[in-house]
Amino acid sequence: MEHQSNKTITMSEIMTPNMANFTGNVHGGDILSFLDKVAYACASRYAGKTIVTLSVDNVYFKEPVHVGDLLTCHASINYVGNSTMEVGLKVIAEDLKTGKQRHTNTCYFTMVALDEKGKPTRVRPLELHNDVEKRRHQEALLRKESRLKLYREHSGRKKG
Repeated sequence: MEHQSNKTITMSEIMTPNMANFTGNVHGGDILSFLDKVAYACASRYAGKTIVTLSVDNVYFKEPVHVGDLLTCHASINYVGNSTMEVGLKVIAEDLKTGKQRHTNTCYFTMVALDEKGKPTRVRPLELHNDVEKRRHQEALLRKESRLKLYREHSGRKKG
């Protein structure tokens, strides 16, 4: 059976009092947990496979998220390698009383598709259909190169 080719997903969750940190705002760890679920859903839907998180890049909380906010995450597949996918996430917090929305952060998750034995497995190539998808793909390639460079520098490998 052919799996759905959808490259995007949007998910929302209400921020509850049990998520509060010591300042009374939502704890970053709770937000990251939600984002990981969204990235999983997006990548799993695209690949039609079990997915695990390899890395998370550029998580910067521009604004606090408040208890009572509706947190909405828009996710898209930006890049597909052999078994890896980059999922871009844009996070919007909405005050449900006023309707005011704030872009709280954008970040990137690298996800890996696994086969039935838990080994990395091939994912179908990404088809780019418009200028936004092409731009996101080009930016993802730059982030991939940066991640690989950082990995090589910190992997303990001695050069030459």
